Amino acid sequence: MVGGSKLNKGRVYAGMVNWKVTAATIYCDAVDDEVTLLVYKDRSAKCTGYKKYGKPNKEIAKIMERKRKQLKRQLECEGPECYRVIQYRDKLFAEGSKEKAAKNGKRKQREDKN
Repeated sequence: MVGGSKLNKGRVYAGMVNWKVTAATIYCDAVDDEVTLLVYKDRSAKCTGYKKYGKPNKEIAKIMERKRKQLKRQLECEGPECYRVIQYRDKLFAEGSKEKAAKNGKRKQREDKN
């Protein structure tokens, strides 16, 4: 889970050495909708929901207002620095670092045997 939101996709696989972008679709409770988190190799990240909900047009604003009344809580996109995006990005790079360290440890063991 990313900060109270369930990850549907976006698993990190061994050997993601040459990846350029990875994505995960999550349910975002801030806007009561599914959004896609994108993380790039250069560590930049964004949420597709920001374009739709960051500065919503009149139609989206009406939908959000209806949902707000139904849910009895405020709905508002938290912007490009949303904790969900940051946590997902950091999780990916932390897992990548662990994989790299494990791979280097195995290589070191083989070198020590020779």
